[in-house]
Amino acid sequence: MTDNSRKSSVSVTIGDIALVAGVSRSTVSRAFSRPELLSDETVRRVKKAAEQLGYVVNHAARALSTGRFGNIAVVVPDIANPFFPPLVRRVQTLADAAGYAVFLGDSDEIADREANLTARFSAQVEGFVLASPRLDEERVRELDSSRPVVLVNRDIEGLARVLIDPSGGLDEAVAHLHRLGHRRVVYLSGPRESWSDQQRRAALGRAAERAGLEVMTQDLGRPSASAGRDAVGGVLASGVTAVIAFDDVVAQGVMAGLSLRGIEVPGDISVIGCDDTLASGTHPALTTISAASASAGDAAAELLLGILASSTRTDARVTIATHLVVRATTDHVR
Repeated sequence: MTDNSRKSSVSVTIGDIALVAGVSRSTVSRAFSRPELLSDETVRRVKKAAEQLGYVVNHAARALSTGRFGNIAVVVPDIANPFFPPLVRRVQTLADAAGYAVFLGDSDEIADREANLTARFSAQVEGFVLASPRLDEERVRELDSSRPVVLVNRDIEGLARVLIDPSGGLDEAVAHLHRLGHRRVVYLSGPRESWSDQQRRAALGRAAERAGLEVMTQDLGRPSASAGRDAVGGVLASGVTAVIAFDDVVAQGVMAGLSLRGIEVPGDISVIGCDDTLASGTHPALTTISAASASAGDAAAELLLGILASSTRTDARVTIATHLVVRATTDHVR
């Protein structure tokens, strides 16, 4: 260091900081490992003293002595899907404010890969946010027994979870299509193991039955723009007048496939997406169901950070409502 009055970070001890800050050694330890247990003024005084002495926290050593790593992990099934980055960003923002770093894992929609990621992360993190996990319930519960888990879009009794309820948005979507004269609709589904897809299928079925719409389901498997584009042949063969896609990425692919065939949206067929992640950037602007992924990230982070601060598990079940955002891809049946 250029300041010779400072000790090197290697030689500075908790005792040195305690002496300068005028507090006990245990208070210094808490200021770095459990600051929520102290007053803001005490934490500020300790950290100011540490800075004056040139002290740098040794996270590895602290983890060995306290079992607290200062890290959490977020695991998603597909980081390329635009639903997940806003969620991850919000978790990271709140975690950073609480003094945690965030590890990010992408399971590539594969349960075994997700299991491998969580196993490797477990040795370095204090808790998990699992977004749309593909693990079976037994393995999720096993993970939660060793590290607190907060689920997003997966409803497992007894675990903390944040659920985006598609029923409101799909009710509005079906009513909107019915007013426009549509009577036969196709749902382009996501992965069958996806909790979100299961909920959307069920909510759409209930809404369609109430409105008197016929709904066909076309399975896509992994949702992608190419899957949506490749589904266009089946959509046209079905004779439907409207498409509801599992997400905006699939809807964008459908629109591209229809355009290649010279079929106009919404003049010849209406299209509705889900999640409201790409909608305003498509041409024409996509009618879609808003899913508030950033709000889900906020809720998940708050739950996990609360669990870590209190060292107490919770089975809180936070539900986020959805609604239809009408733009330019739906119109009256011609």
